[in-house]
Amino acid sequence: MTLQQLFQRIGENPGFLLFYFLIIPMAAVVAGFLGKGEGHLSPWKYLYAILIYLVSVPGIFAVALNIYFFLFQRGDVMQTDVYMQILPVVVMLVTIFIIRRNVDLSLIPGFNKISGLWFMLFSTMFLMWLLEKVHIVVFSYMPFQYLLGIFAVLFVLIYIGWRRFIAK
Repeated sequence: MTLQQLFQRIGENPGFLLFYFLIIPMAAVVAGFLGKGEGHLSPWKYLYAILIYLVSVPGIFAVALNIYFFLFQRGDVMQTDVYMQILPVVVMLVTIFIIRRNVDLSLIPGFNKISGLWFMLFSTMFLMWLLEKVHIVVFSYMPFQYLLGIFAVLFVLIYIGWRRFIAK
């Protein structure tokens, strides 16, 4: 089964996907109501961490898929699949907004890791897009291992810059 076939099946039967993406923000609303002012305490912060990861993984995947689809494949915006490309991103943003109203996100276990993952993924996608726009032909006289070394050094510099940016 390819990703295209999986997306097609989900598009034909979106019930489970809609349930999944509706229950998570609802759980965040209920948790915010029940744990009002206690979001930084033990049971609530772990529930919030689970909810954030449950929406962030598909949301990040959808954003990466959209970036790939629109920048590299030059896809048509009118062909965008609402269930697979828009809904995960919207639900991720809404859920994080709901959780942020009750608790400071820096108190959520692992939130700095997921935000670091967001940054690393998007900076890598940007580097890939930049390399495509520069046209790899420019580097054709350079051995391939040097090109990989340059990419690795840029990746490490982005990582170091990000760590210094979020350091307190």
